[in-house]
Amino acid sequence: MHDSPSRIDLLRFLERVQLADLDRTRRWIADEERKAAEKLRGEQARPPAPDWLLEMGLNREAPPNMVHVGGCHMAGKRSRGIGRADALRWLAEGIPACSHCRPDSELGYLDG
Repeated sequence: MHDSPSRIDLLRFLERVQLADLDRTRRWIADEERKAAEKLRGEQARPPAPDWLLEMGLNREAPPNMVHVGGCHMAGKRSRGIGRADALRWLAEGIPACSHCRPDSELGYLDG
């Protein structure tokens, strides 16, 4: 004959399954907390965005294309951060100001 498990045996089995599920869920929570903490540390360690950007030409010999305010959505991938004095110098040397973010206005630079 085949003995079926007792009710207590079934409940103990259910308990083991649920404890295993709980352990797995706790690992998932710990993983997500670790990822969130790493993301926060990365955001806090990120250097501040530059106040001004210089968009470079297509090659090393080409002059810069444009001066932007830091964070301008029109700045291209070839942009690098520069200081206020450099932004003013590039504008004075004839590098155009972005017509979207208007770094010349932000800097108080009046052409010519």
